[in-house]
Amino acid sequence: MDDNSLAHSRYNFTYHIVFILKYRRKVMFGALRVEVGEILAKVCKMEEVTIVKAATMPDRDHMYVSISPKVSVSKTIERIKGKSALNDIRPAPGVSREIQ
Repeated sequence: MDDNSLAHSRYNFTYHIVFILKYRRKVMFGALRVEVGEILAKVCKMEEVTIVKAATMPDRDHMYVSISPKVSVSKTIERIKGKSALNDIRPAPGVSREIQ
């Protein structure tokens, strides 16, 4: 078990997070699937969240992550969802509004 540490403590907090598409539309295939994974990895790196394991399914993303106890889990998820949505929508003008 790989433990992280703060000044006077050691911790290993891991969370299983699932992001589900609206109406569970099965649209994440091929290049879009890889792109979504890269965007989530980049945003997690910016937020200092360690991805232990991740998988992208056609209608959802699973992430097993480690988050420091200094930050709120809900705020971290909020920032990941917000930043990944901004990164995902801007560079894809050809994507149908139906899946957004």
